[in-house]
Amino acid sequence: MSIPILEFNPQKPVKTGVEIIDLKSIYERMPDFDHDLAKPHRQKFHCLFYIEKGKGNHFIDFNTYPYIEGSFIVINKGQAHAFDLASRSKGKALIFTEEFITTTHTNIRMPFFAANYLLESYAPILTCDAALKVSCESLLHEIELEQVRSSPSNILIHLLFASLLLMILRDRRSSYSNQLSEKQIKQFTCFLNLLEEQFWETRDASAYAEMMHISYKTLNQLCKSAVNKTAKQLIDAYTILEAKRSLVIEDIAIRSLAYKLGFNEDSNFVKYFKKHTLQTPTQFKKSF
Repeated sequence: MSIPILEFNPQKPVKTGVEIIDLKSIYERMPDFDHDLAKPHRQKFHCLFYIEKGKGNHFIDFNTYPYIEGSFIVINKGQAHAFDLASRSKGKALIFTEEFITTTHTNIRMPFFAANYLLESYAPILTCDAALKVSCESLLHEIELEQVRSSPSNILIHLLFASLLLMILRDRRSSYSNQLSEKQIKQFTCFLNLLEEQFWETRDASAYAEMMHISYKTLNQLCKSAVNKTAKQLIDAYTILEAKRSLVIEDIAIRSLAYKLGFNEDSNFVKYFKKHTLQTPTQFKKSF
């Protein structure tokens, strides 16, 4: 089985790179989809779900995270996730392209949608208190109103969305953006993006440093300052995560995955996987 990978395909033509969709509309359109929302799927865009009413659990990269009324669920581009269709909670889905979030990040200087699922502080569910819930719902409404105008203002939508993110992030636990300078944030984000693109080709930290035109020592210091991990530890963490996705969701053969990841022998990949997960690839597949 090949894991579905969804493209950004808004219901209505939009030039802003963002769309708000009512979750009820998504449930109603399910019979027309060529994939099952209750099963893991990936997408080439970022997504932010807002739960207005209801509670449940959302599957994200082999973990389930509980949500309640007033929760935001953050799904980064490329993550494997699945809906809890038993709950069918009411709310909104904000979908947006990489270009949109890059522009927003330039304005608010917060790397909100990055590969933060590699960090120990990873928390994809952000729940608002009563006052914040009112403010966020108001901003969501304003974005929706602007979106349906005949000539929506890109600048206004970016500002409204940036305001929404700032409100959500204000009380969030500290992240690497608090420990790094603006230049270091850009460098670390660059490393994470390169990692997503190049991990099939290399797991050598020196190779990534060369791609970034910095020294291996500088890259290691950057990673330690950001998340208290070495560059190699982050590379291994992402490699293992993608290996899990391939084993469970794509049902790829262990030998094929080992070859794809550049291991000369199946046994070397099995040792590598067990070292980081305390399970063999076969044991991990059976557990899911």
